[in-house]
Amino acid sequence: MATLVSFHAHPDDEAITCGGVMRKAYEQGHRVVLVVATRGEHGEVPAGFLDEGEPLWQRRVRETHAAAEILGVARVEFLGYVDSGMMGTPTNDAAGSFWTAPVEDAARRLAAILAEEDAEVLTVYDDNGGYGHPDHIQVHRVGMRAAELAGTPRVFQSTMNRDEVVRGMKEIAEQAGETGIEAPDISAVAEFGKPESMLTTAVDVSAYLSHKREAMRAHRSQIDEQSFFLAMPDPAFARAFGTEWFIRGGARPGILETDLFAAR
Repeated sequence: MATLVSFHAHPDDEAITCGGVMRKAYEQGHRVVLVVATRGEHGEVPAGFLDEGEPLWQRRVRETHAAAEILGVARVEFLGYVDSGMMGTPTNDAAGSFWTAPVEDAARRLAAILAEEDAEVLTVYDDNGGYGHPDHIQVHRVGMRAAELAGTPRVFQSTMNRDEVVRGMKEIAEQAGETGIEAPDISAVAEFGKPESMLTTAVDVSAYLSHKREAMRAHRSQIDEQSFFLAMPDPAFARAFGTEWFIRGGARPGILETDLFAAR
């Protein structure tokens, strides 16, 4: 058996983007390690959600450990950087933010974990961080460099299948026309993920969707029951999250791989 290290920017990212492959790896007998760059200090919660005097980061750390248990994670590590907030906000350049961290320094922190775990597989994000969030972009930069330093043989860039997202939104738009509800703006996803032609790996995680959804539910401070992720019917959730998409360096595009551990 082997070790998978899944590297993420904030608590809850792991459940949304890689919850399926993490649980699948656990079910297959592999060791799963979760590394999170920040503690999600700049997330948003409704008034009164936190206990008096409770900082948000403490709640999000607890939620991460709860989600990790659901996903079969054996080890959780935080790199110690501060959430940078959304692109273009003053928090991007705040002291200690992940966005301002020297890539080499952060990569050495992650590489030490990769080497200690003798990791065979690492997941990061694509070069735009999926949708342009500064911390997600930094996960790509830091993760790719850390893999070089540690000699991790297989690195998968988690992303979204932009073409599949558009196809799904068109179907929703057609249904919206029939029911009279407002149709989604398809142009809004123009920069999400990567075109299907660039993808190398599609992992069917439909067998693990209940775990993925419960892991999302564990992040109550960020994903409430009325959210897009939890409110959608099971068939829609399966359509949206039943496949997790990746780009592996050195692999020929064309969605040829279906398992992170079988790839060579």
